[in-house]
Amino acid sequence: MQLSQSEIRDITRYLEEWKPLPDKYRFYLFEDKKEVELVWNGKTNEVCNTVLPFQVIEQVDEPRKEGWHKIMQSLFDFDDRGRQIKWWTNKLIRWDNKLILSSLKNWPMRDEIEKQWWIKLIYIDPPFDVWADFSMKVKVWNEDFTKNPTVLEEIAYRDTRWKWTDSFIAMIYERLKLMYDLLCPTWCIYVHCDWRVNSFIRLILDDLFWKENFLWEIIWNYSWWLRTETCWNKKHDTILMYWKNKDVFTFNANEVLEERKISEATANRLKYKWALITDWNKWRWWEEKALPSDVWYVATINWMSVERLWYPTQKPEELIEKIVKASSNEWDLVADFFAWSGTTLAVAEKLWRKWIGSDLWKFSIHTTRKRMIWVQRELKKSGHDYRAFEILNLWKYERNFYLTQPNITWDALPDNIENADIETKVKHTKKKLMDKKQEDFVNLIIQAYKWEKVSSFNTLQGKKAGRVFAIWPIDFAVGRDFVDTVLSECREKGLNKVDILWFEFEMSIWPHIIEDAKKQGIDLAIKYIPRDVFDKKAVERWQVKFFDIAYIEIKPEVKKNSISIELTDFSVNYSQEDIDTVIDSMNNNSTRVVMDKWNIYKIVKDKDWITKQVLLTEKRIDWIDYWSVDFDFESKKEIIRYKNENGEEVEERTWNYVFENEWQSFRTKKDNKLELKTPFQETLWKWKRKVAVKVIDIFWNDNMKIIDVTI
Repeated sequence: MQLSQSEIRDITRYLEEWKPLPDKYRFYLFEDKKEVELVWNGKTNEVCNTVLPFQVIEQVDEPRKEGWHKIMQSLFDFDDRGRQIKWWTNKLIRWDNKLILSSLKNWPMRDEIEKQWWIKLIYIDPPFDVWADFSMKVKVWNEDFTKNPTVLEEIAYRDTRWKWTDSFIAMIYERLKLMYDLLCPTWCIYVHCDWRVNSFIRLILDDLFWKENFLWEIIWNYSWWLRTETCWNKKHDTILMYWKNKDVFTFNANEVLEERKISEATANRLKYKWALITDWNKWRWWEEKALPSDVWYVATINWMSVERLWYPTQKPEELIEKIVKASSNEWDLVADFFAWSGTTLAVAEKLWRKWIGSDLWKFSIHTTRKRMIWVQRELKKSGHDYRAFEILNLWKYERNFYLTQPNITWDALPDNIENADIETKVKHTKKKLMDKKQEDFVNLIIQAYKWEKVSSFNTLQGKKAGRVFAIWPIDFAVGRDFVDTVLSECREKGLNKVDILWFEFEMSIWPHIIEDAKKQGIDLAIKYIPRDVFDKKAVERWQVKFFDIAYIEIKPEVKKNSISIELTDFSVNYSQEDIDTVIDSMNNNSTRVVMDKWNIYKIVKDKDWITKQVLLTEKRIDWIDYWSVDFDFESKKEIIRYKNENGEEVEERTWNYVFENEWQSFRTKKDNKLELKTPFQETLWKWKRKVAVKVIDIFWNDNMKIIDVTI
């Protein structure tokens, strides 16, 4: 199209002023335009390309080893303890799925996925709605307790949730684009959505996967408590299905035949149209079932069902089972990158599929861990094999990701910023805002911690009575890399007492790091920063308390060449609300569960405004939800694989060890009791070894203790 002189002048002016070009000019300039295009504020074809190595935190493949055992006949290779040592192990990964997908796509696990013929099926159930307060209701001794998120979780979830439609579209668009590159040529993807976002997601999927690859829209029809006479009752969700190659894809209709109660006339008509077939798979040739339709009548999970885990987004296994059976085969690799309570992973395990799952929330990882252990136990009880699974983290996340954020990485800025271009001015402004944000945060912690500020160190911010302390930059979990840097500076400056303060620490970072610090002659204390630091009055009144990590006491018992571990004590220092303030805010005929001064109370205010307090955590053991034991902790060294600057694959020994989960006891809905002593475990050699005990409290925080035992 020939542009007029006025149009050319307008385009030039927009470009010189760094203003976005109006759409009409974009279409004038580029003839190869789309007639219909999905556009939103901030749309870009660029996706995250951050590549971080995966760190194996824990491995589980023998749910309960008690006394003598025989190695099962299996398709896998086992070591002397009956643990899987070869072939694929399933993956449960904690952190932002954008970074996980980027790392899976680019390196270092991509080659491992390729050996499994890529991912055959992806099912995702992305969040449908804004979570305003990020809180979570959990069961504490059959009482509902509203657990506030950690500050880190709240910040992270605000990044992955959305304020407006364009931010939701941007969030899901980038993740779906990364998923596309991990799928095999015969892949299919199912995206679960409801009335709030299904129209947006359909457009996004058409844009990414092409509308020609749209296969089906499935309606999940369910019944639940919602009843209204003012409008149509909401009784269904939508599941969108796309494929990569319409000529070659998996659909096992015989595996998902449907029971139909129909009249004889209808049955005869369907037979004539080939809509009824014999279910040969189950050897029930005398019964006939209908071919599957795109409307599924699957009930929600009954409140009394053992399957219900009290997870807010939990879907019925029957629903996911239809998807997995229809669109994958045994040994195929199935993935769910919004794992939530682990339903997809549990179904995949039961149907003999390999799986990868991920989630950002600690509660999701812990719920899924317990669920998969239970599945393994049930499979073992019925005489079936099961695969090992690993719990992974992103290694050196805080250094690699924080330092590569576009708003935080800075090139050298010119001295005369006034004469710089607009892009440089924006970068300069962002840097000043981030520096100010970090400085204000450090000052806040110093005031709450009641220490003196110091400025002559690289990683240390305060001192008091011969001790110094360090705070990691806001928004990220403290990792081993940062702690090593702090210890290195302490050695250089001749300091031997240091505290590290933060809201959350990487999984498995301690107690290894505390032992390493002792060997270096440094007294290291790790303390949690409470949410009270953001309460101005509490800070001014010096009411903020910084708590140590949990205390664990265990007792080993040795008999000849066998060992048993007893968990004898556990204590935590948590506080979420002031009990007097809660009581004052309650109405009559109301109940609240409150965590205050290291205990959890049930507060009941009757119709006469009389208040009664019931202590729910009468014993310290009541704080424990799960504990497990590795009877030979240093038997599996941690190896990290990554690419160096030359693009070559490198294996690095981290001097940490993988926790091999050999025995565990945990609370369930059906059985709320804990076993506090393990059965005796036979060892094949008599030697001095380290035994590790991992304890997870009722708020999903990991704690570990390591002891030396001579057998």
